[in-house]
Amino acid sequence: MAGELRIKFVLNGREYDEMTAPNTTLVDFIRNRLGLTGTKKGCAQGECGSCTVLIDGEAVNSCLVLAPQIDGKTVTTIEGLAQDGEPTHLQKSFVEHSASQCGFCTPGMILAGEAFLASNADPDEHEVRRAISGNLCRCSGYKRITQAVMSAASERRR
Repeated sequence: MAGELRIKFVLNGREYDEMTAPNTTLVDFIRNRLGLTGTKKGCAQGECGSCTVLIDGEAVNSCLVLAPQIDGKTVTTIEGLAQDGEPTHLQKSFVEHSASQCGFCTPGMILAGEAFLASNADPDEHEVRRAISGNLCRCSGYKRITQAVMSAASERRR
């Protein structure tokens, strides 16, 4: 289509070569174009974190990123975390700690937590709370979410 840009990127371990309008947000591109609905669209203003994805390992709000900006990058959504069907320590910990209530924030919280734990293997509770502070939970499940991240950190150190 006229006015579209070609972007090449890796998403969840798979290489893509796609066309997109220059003003398409990454959250819309992922959900509507690629059909990956684990990335939630909440506020569309970068305030809630429900659209968090990892770009080259860094947690970002995909509602604030334009799809053409991922050209040449590696993107991970919640669908891409499990390896060979095996959930990550953090995903398992969310289940064990009942850290998901309505579930709307869960994908973004997990991805924010994964990015944080990749850079801090032995966090304290204050550091965990600060790391997930960009992600809002409608159900006020922060205590269980924090416990899940702390437990996953402990499990990773074993």
